[in-house]
Amino acid sequence: MTTLATRAPRGSRQLAGTGTLLRFALRRDRVMIPVWIAVNALMVLSMPNTLKGLYGTTAERADLVRQMETNASFRALIGPVFDTSIGALTAWRVGIYAAALGAVMSLLIVVRHTRDEEESGRQELVASGTVGRRASLTAALLTAAAANAVLALLITAGLAGQGASGALSFGLGLAGVGMVFATMAAIAAQLTQSARLARGLTAAVLGAAFVLRAAGDSATDGGTSQAFGTGGGSSVLTWLSPLGWLENQRSFAGERWWVLLLFAAAVAVQAVVAYELAGRRDVGMSFLPTRPGPPTGRLGTAGALAWRLQRGGVLGWSVGFFLAGVVYGGLTDGAADLVRDNDKAREIFERMGGLSGLTDAFLASMVGMLGLIASLYVVASVLRLNGEETSGRAEPLLACAVGRLRWAAGHLVIAFGGSALIMLLAGLGFAVGYGKEIGPILGACLVQVPAVWVIGGAAVLLYGLAPRLAPASWGIAVAVLLIGWVGPALNAPRIMLDLSPFGHLPKLPGGGMEWPPVLILMGLAMMLVGGGLAGLRSRDMTT
Repeated sequence: MTTLATRAPRGSRQLAGTGTLLRFALRRDRVMIPVWIAVNALMVLSMPNTLKGLYGTTAERADLVRQMETNASFRALIGPVFDTSIGALTAWRVGIYAAALGAVMSLLIVVRHTRDEEESGRQELVASGTVGRRASLTAALLTAAAANAVLALLITAGLAGQGASGALSFGLGLAGVGMVFATMAAIAAQLTQSARLARGLTAAVLGAAFVLRAAGDSATDGGTSQAFGTGGGSSVLTWLSPLGWLENQRSFAGERWWVLLLFAAAVAVQAVVAYELAGRRDVGMSFLPTRPGPPTGRLGTAGALAWRLQRGGVLGWSVGFFLAGVVYGGLTDGAADLVRDNDKAREIFERMGGLSGLTDAFLASMVGMLGLIASLYVVASVLRLNGEETSGRAEPLLACAVGRLRWAAGHLVIAFGGSALIMLLAGLGFAVGYGKEIGPILGACLVQVPAVWVIGGAAVLLYGLAPRLAPASWGIAVAVLLIGWVGPALNAPRIMLDLSPFGHLPKLPGGGMEWPPVLILMGLAMMLVGGGLAGLRSRDMTT
């Protein structure tokens, strides 16, 4: 008797169960996706009011654009300006970074629901049922598409007051960048046997896209020249980057709708490649298999194993923070000149960084921003404990003569020591880029560490007491990032800024060193870590 499965078309069998997996993926990400979307949307939608406060008149905005025309460093960092309207300045100021956040969200979603599932063994169990070979990949891409569609809808609706056409263009462009990196992550998930490597490869491509765009924008003044009718155009390097496609879409400045075809073509081609690769391998395998280790183990301690697992992340963050310090250090003098005559811009920098001078305020605000980003590193590093436990890799290790606290200590030393290391390297980068005040800048970077450790301590506490709630640590880190990033620009009340541990740090360089809040934050971090370790020692492990 011919069964329904054999009578069904081959394509439908390949996608059987997609709807169920899609609903499951959306349920699993019911917290993560809204948080990413909310942060991205708030960052974009808060910018028009900020820009109106900084540059309220057309003459002030035109003066800003003319200054940007001669500042190659800022073009490399943010991109060119194509018009003096509030909408165009919004797309210029946050477009690249909103696109990067959307790309990271998309690649995390796709890898989580494809290679992560295979690496943990859950995908093999699911595939034993009536689930098609390509169903999990389709569900992951549809989840990413839904997240990007919601982000595009919010951006379009929120910026419609600046121009409906420009808002739609900008929203679709952000969604396009997200889907380009979602399909790219889908390819990486087929090529590699490790979810960590798949995320790393896709993130490396994102970094290369940013560098290509920055190099192209710094090499030409095409954007601003076009805005004032003097000709010019974008560099070839800019067109090689999906981030460059977004800025060349010129939202709110005579939209180039045909650029959306580049996004559509890239998504379609990469999706076809990912589907072809998915159909040519076994579940759990890859086209670039993991290299086998030595026949005799060389790792003698739990700390050595933790370092082996996390050394790639530490290296990547270290290089990134050092280069960021070099870039921001090189921009310091130019930033001071750019906002010296704008009282409101100067006030925001001083609220973010201190009150002792514009240059010191800019340095302090950039150092503080890197401190906020370092909190993401410490959360990711701490949650590696949760990943090792839920994947089952911690269980055989703890079955040997390795105690829980000793096992956890190896990862926590890397998490907390690594956060101090990357802030130190950021300070060295500032010293290289700025070339002045090496000691004060290093001190300003290191004073961020206690606040970073408080965020890490909160992650340890959640993991130790309630491991199922451990991913909520990302929500804490993102909330702190949002308070520190958007709060000063929106002139948020002091009580809200004080919710962040970073709001209690002394504003260095320029301000005076205040030891009591630093010591209190360090004590709080130690208490949180101690509470988390006590919980880890007494609770049952996930098996």
